[in-house]
Amino acid sequence: MSKKIILIVDDQGELRKLVRMTLEYGDYELHEAENGQRALELAKVIKPDLVLLDVMMPGEVNGYQVCEKLKQANNEKNPYVMLLTARGQKSDLEEGRRVGADSYLVKPFSPLELIKNVENALA
Repeated sequence: MSKKIILIVDDQGELRKLVRMTLEYGDYELHEAENGQRALELAKVIKPDLVLLDVMMPGEVNGYQVCEKLKQANNEKNPYVMLLTARGQKSDLEEGRRVGADSYLVKPFSPLELIKNVENALA
């Protein structure tokens, strides 16, 4: 069975490193992007099974826009998108649902919480 491909998208290098270190013990192929534009470019090439996506990122494309574009792309498979955000208000959750996010993980989260959510997403 081939490894599941995970794309980690966050403008904070420390958070990407923490997520990578948490998940590298699993049988995953891990990729990183530091902004929304790079995430969209990389997703076309690697075709991830799961995208861990920060909502608030600098640049022209935020996490909600990335999610919406990934879900609208006419691919054989659309990735599971888990939004990672410090914004857990009802309006934020509704916006995530509107753009097609599959789930939400509110920062700060524990490594065990991340692992459990990733395993559930890829099950």
